[in-house]
Amino acid sequence: MKTELAYLVYVTVLTGLLWVPYILDRIMTGGLMEAVGYPDNPKPQSAWAQRLKRAHFNAVENLVVFATLVLAAGAAGVSNSAVATAAIVYFWARLVHALAYTFAIPWLRTLAFTAGFLAQATIAWQLVMR
Repeated sequence: MKTELAYLVYVTVLTGLLWVPYILDRIMTGGLMEAVGYPDNPKPQSAWAQRLKRAHFNAVENLVVFATLVLAAGAAGVSNSAVATAAIVYFWARLVHALAYTFAIPWLRTLAFTAGFLAQATIAWQLVMR
């Protein structure tokens, strides 16, 4: 498997697992019945869990762009060191973004998001310049 496809899988798995901690927090703060039900006035989640949920939403939104670029690169036969490196950087940027968002580290969160955007832009550039 090409590096960029492997990292697409890793990013997808990371994104697919980000919900687990904030659901566990929902169970801890409101109980199992509230977590699986539809309470009218749910207890607020921990601040870190609320931030992780927002980081998860952001990861899902950006996965659409990243996956499209990686799959388009594969379909177009654009597989080089720039695309592979960008995919690796994107994975680590998303991991750092989720952690920095969860633990409220503002500058690191923004830098990680920017690194992920630049990684996407690198793949897009490789496609456009083909």
